[in-house]
Amino acid sequence: MEKILEVKNVTKKYQNKEGEILAIQNINLRVNKGEFISIIGPSGCGKSTLLSIIAGLEEKTSGEIYIEGERVSGISPKVGYMLQRDCLLEWRSILSNTMFGLEMKGIKNKASKNYVEELLKKYDLYDFKDKYPSELSGGMRQRVALIRTLAVKPKILLLDEAFSALDYQTRIMVTNDIYNILRKEGITAIVVTHDISEAISMSDRVVVLNARPGTVKDIHKIDFGINNRNPINCRESPKFSQYFNTLWKELGVDE
Repeated sequence: MEKILEVKNVTKKYQNKEGEILAIQNINLRVNKGEFISIIGPSGCGKSTLLSIIAGLEEKTSGEIYIEGERVSGISPKVGYMLQRDCLLEWRSILSNTMFGLEMKGIKNKASKNYVEELLKKYDLYDFKDKYPSELSGGMRQRVALIRTLAVKPKILLLDEAFSALDYQTRIMVTNDIYNILRKEGITAIVVTHDISEAISMSDRVVVLNARPGTVKDIHKIDFGINNRNPINCRESPKFSQYFNTLWKELGVDE
């Protein structure tokens, strides 16, 4: 498969009153085009720090990031980022919200607007384009946030606990929706989550980090052998509990 992202020997150190804190150390990771990767590990192990470094929002202390073979430093237009909150602007319509990223990048034009409207139609939000965020359900808001991110045509999407604010049932449905959208659009995704079930159901591989300083403890390939795979039918597979038990023990939850 074609490699799209490579993280090479990335380390991050912080300074505070007590001295130096080593957040992550010598992280190495290769991600293939179109692949879904989840990153899990104990709280404080540096999962979100790693994502912020890949996004270019945070400086690494050492190491290198390559996207499509090109060494990058800082924010790359090839990377999109979805946070825990949808961060929709309540005073703007749904269409206006989805155009916001294009406006910030100075690339709002007739062609980009047409592209956004096609995405809204494709994913059943066009009829709500003149509504406001407060009029939408939590799941619909997350789809709007995703389309806002897709509008700038990223090749890699980073999701940092993007579904954790939703109730359990909505969360399952939204992860299913977003998984299907990203597959259809051919977007590579890297997800940080505390939810083992979510990681298993969405991922081609799950990366397990050790406690701080975060290092790669193991990488598990997830293969359900299901045609037309999605997070819901993965949860129904007999293999699901096997993967769950393996990751549960690896995280040391039962120790």
